[in-house]
Amino acid sequence: MALDTDTVRRIARLARLHIPDADLEPLAGELSNIIGWVEQLAEVDTAGVEPMTSVVETTPHQREDVVNDGGYPDRVLANAPDRADDFFAVPKVIE
Repeated sequence: MALDTDTVRRIARLARLHIPDADLEPLAGELSNIIGWVEQLAEVDTAGVEPMTSVVETTPHQREDVVNDGGYPDRVLANAPDRADDFFAVPKVIE
């Protein structure tokens, strides 16, 4: 698919790019080459090929899901403006 300068000008306007008229012709050629390459990729038979999430097959490291309160409420609440026992105290917002 070959792009002409009017199409490139319209694409540039939609993308809100200012492209000088002198650069429209070379840009049209470059964009046509890119679209041609994408069309060439579309011709590749990918039936039976699973999508990849990574180049290298790896399994992410997973830690055991253990509930933990931290065990140090005094350190956590040291900078709290107001506290009630081992909890943050906040102003009431619903009456």
